[in-house]
Amino acid sequence: MLTSSLPEKAFRSHAPGYWKDKNVSEAEWNSAQWQLKNRVNSLAKLEEHLVLSEEERAGVLLSGNKLAMAITPHFFNLIHPTDPDCPIRRQVIPRIEETWDDPDEMSDPCGEDSHMPVPGLVHRYPDRVLFLVTDRCASYCRYCTRSRVVSGVGDQELHTEFEAVFKYLEAHTEVRDVLLSGGDALLFSDAKLEGILKRLRAIPHIEFLRIGSRVPIFLPQRITPELCTMLAKYHPLWMSVHTNHPREITIEVKEALERLANHGIPLGNQSVLLRGVNDDPEVMKALVHKLLMSRVRPYYLYQCDLIQGSSHLRTSVSKGLEIIESLRGHTTGYGVPQFVIDAPGGGGKVPVNPEYVLAKDSHHTLIRNYEGKVFDYPEPESAKSANLFASGTNRLSMTWAPSAKW
Repeated sequence: MLTSSLPEKAFRSHAPGYWKDKNVSEAEWNSAQWQLKNRVNSLAKLEEHLVLSEEERAGVLLSGNKLAMAITPHFFNLIHPTDPDCPIRRQVIPRIEETWDDPDEMSDPCGEDSHMPVPGLVHRYPDRVLFLVTDRCASYCRYCTRSRVVSGVGDQELHTEFEAVFKYLEAHTEVRDVLLSGGDALLFSDAKLEGILKRLRAIPHIEFLRIGSRVPIFLPQRITPELCTMLAKYHPLWMSVHTNHPREITIEVKEALERLANHGIPLGNQSVLLRGVNDDPEVMKALVHKLLMSRVRPYYLYQCDLIQGSSHLRTSVSKGLEIIESLRGHTTGYGVPQFVIDAPGGGGKVPVNPEYVLAKDSHHTLIRNYEGKVFDYPEPESAKSANLFASGTNRLSMTWAPSAKW
């Protein structure tokens, strides 16, 4: 039986789980096509296996006009059957709170639509772009920042003009980095995905390709040797995966991630800080440890975007800082993600860190470590001279008395 509160460091397989009495063959279970065909996408299918709360039942009935519900059997097996606070079900089962109005929330919190020079391409940063290649995912996260266009039931539709995108990229030589996302590009067939990668690789100034995907977590059966061999033809190619709770990293997921890594694809993970899911230092520590054991570098921890209907899942910024504080120095630096806020309205990612610099002037920088101990780092003479010269003679009157002042 699954537990909801304790972090899980062990790698487990939950198959066939709720499908144990349905005569599903091993070949079917391990087929990505079977997994997609048998997604849980209705109230009746949910209630075959789960005891829903009233908030969940109402949320499911209303989900058809905001963001569709769909959960692969693989991921569904991670859901506790009776606990409405299960960290997995909070991510994928709609709740009535999604219909609440909050004046701070937005349909496009990252301002992507206003930075879209051609349909389907977001050019917000100087040298990199976001290429929205599809509006479909293997499963749908209830906090999805693109719920306005993803899943086909929101207010907007995604109409990517592929040829216009390629022509724009050919003309804009400052672009060196292309991120494929959506939706999830790994839902495409190998041939269709390769067609996009090949076209991008033919543009001389594009140096770096990335794919953002939750498929290795929702649908590890899709990460076949054939897919990995194809992707390896287009290096340098990196992949950002998205997992939020240690239970999500099953044996199958670990094997899929290792298969990608064995084909030379560097992997980073992006987590979203979510109330009741991973807003706990021990849960986050278990997650980053399992990621490292799966050869994935924890990359970003996102403050949840101000997406409409997400207030029940959002936490305070101070909670994120507390979690980073609990990791820094207490586990390997490779396991500490960068905590970021995607500035509302399109300001881009802003890193947020606990305060480790306590004071500084042209002579000294006062710092603290993870234990709270304070250290004085003296600046080199060249820096002191430069700072004094740049600041004028009034800087000469400064005195440094750390023992008295700090």
